[in-house]
Amino acid sequence: MQIFARSFRIGATALALSGLVFAVAPQVAQAQAFPTQPVKIVVPFPPGGTTDILARQLATELQGRWGQPVVVENRPGASGTIFSEQLSRMPPDGTTLMLTATHHVINPALYKSIKYDTRKDFTPLALVAAVPNVLVVHPSFPAKTTKEFIAYTKANPGKVSFGSTGTGGANHLSGELFKSMAGVNMVHVPYKGAAPALNDLLGGQIPVMFDSIPGVLQHIQAGKLRAIGVTSAKRSDALPDVPTIDESGLKGFEATAWFGLYAPGGMQPQLRDKISADVVRALQSPAIRSQFAKLGADSGSMDQAQFASFVDAELTKWAKVIQEAGVKVE
Repeated sequence: MQIFARSFRIGATALALSGLVFAVAPQVAQAQAFPTQPVKIVVPFPPGGTTDILARQLATELQGRWGQPVVVENRPGASGTIFSEQLSRMPPDGTTLMLTATHHVINPALYKSIKYDTRKDFTPLALVAAVPNVLVVHPSFPAKTTKEFIAYTKANPGKVSFGSTGTGGANHLSGELFKSMAGVNMVHVPYKGAAPALNDLLGGQIPVMFDSIPGVLQHIQAGKLRAIGVTSAKRSDALPDVPTIDESGLKGFEATAWFGLYAPGGMQPQLRDKISADVVRALQSPAIRSQFAKLGADSGSMDQAQFASFVDAELTKWAKVIQEAGVKVE
């Protein structure tokens, strides 16, 4: 009787394992075949900004590798939260992805009415790029160095305004960090995306902006904007002659922006890992690395698990920064 019971248990276990294999097999095959139809990468910001530039370069590389159209679509609104909410309700089949900026991990601490859980409702796929911001001014602005900039803003408290792509974004928080560390009083002017803020900066409607290097590099090179200092710990290869804000006298100052690719939450592990691995390989291609480097961006190399852990840590970090700084949505 014991022998029969043991044999029954062994048989039942084998049958269960067999069923598991049969259940997983189609998922593995489906992941390996991905994509079998066009893929859409949505940028939740207006065209022309850094996120948009990076997305289009990545899409071109992925299209060549996947053999399927990879289309970039812009759906701006509320610092990326409008489309993020839409994505959170979509099926996690890989046909719609989102490439967004640091805003994604900052927004939960800013907007109390967000209708999604950033930790649970998205599948982090890959760190696409990390870039330093750069403090740029309109050519008519009198300061040419960080020290001159600080001196001028201290002499004119509340009279210097700086633009950003929206409250709570990486470039806004770069400005808030600068204000705190330099002890200056500047007025924040939020815009609905990088393009409208940049247009006003180029037109002289606002004199100052912290923006990612890819978004303003061509204007700096053309003399339409003046770079005061980069926000990273070391100089950027894209702007080798522009000193860091740290080396220019504001010791310890460092602020960078990063950009990540996400899918809706609940994606099958096999498909998640397939897409993540394909994207990381694309990011390490000579073409992408060269294109990103020209923009001052370092392409990402984290695997899916590393990126998921990074996103989780960033959510915690920015929540603390925002609370301590008292940043509120305007």
